[in-house]
This record gives sequence, C-alpha cells and structure tokens, in this order.
Amino acid sequence: MALTRGQRIALTVLALFGLLGPNAAFIYFMVTRWDEFTAALTHPIALALLVDAVMTTALLAWYFARHPLGKRGWKTFVMMSLLGGLGFSVPGFLLLNEDDGQREPQR
Repeated sequence: MALTRGQRIALTVLALFGLLGPNAAFIYFMVTRWDEFTAALTHPIALALLVDAVMTTALLAWYFARHPLGKRGWKTFVMMSLLGGLGFSVPGFLLLNEDDGQREPQR
C-alpha cells in the first residue's frame, strides 16, 4: 500500500491525537480515579460504547487476518488497539503496513 506524503502526515496526526488525546485522558482518569472508573463501567451508555469498541476491534482484526495489508498482521493491530484505542491503532496500523518500496518521491 503506497501512501502519499499528505496521507502519511494526516495518518500520523490522527494516530498521535488518538494516543495523546482521548486515550491519554482515559488512562489518566483510570489511574487517578479508579473508583469513578469502575462506577462508570456500570453505566449502560459506557458499557454500550465499550462493547462497540470491542466489536469493532474484533471485526477489523478479522478483516486484517483475511486481507493482510503488509508485513504486520492482525495481532499487531489488536495490540495497538489495546495500548492506544482505535483512534491510534487504525491510522497507526495503516502507517506501519505502508510499503516502503512504493513511497512517493520527495519533491
């Protein structure tokens, strides 16, 4: 998969935002306010969003197992999702699987 320079920049920005934005806030809240975090997991909307994220991760992992994008497989995607959420793992996984031999020449 060959990406243009602009696509690489956009995916990098999205991955960094996903890792340092929502995911960092989630980790901070989970570590500093554990009681509130566990209480939030009993809320129906929070549970629905959690189930949705797990289902989306499973569906994308299945797709990447059936249709590999490059050297790194579905296990890498799942690990990235667990470490940084979908906002990080989807653009990051696309970047990791970019074919270096087909990069657009620098201008």
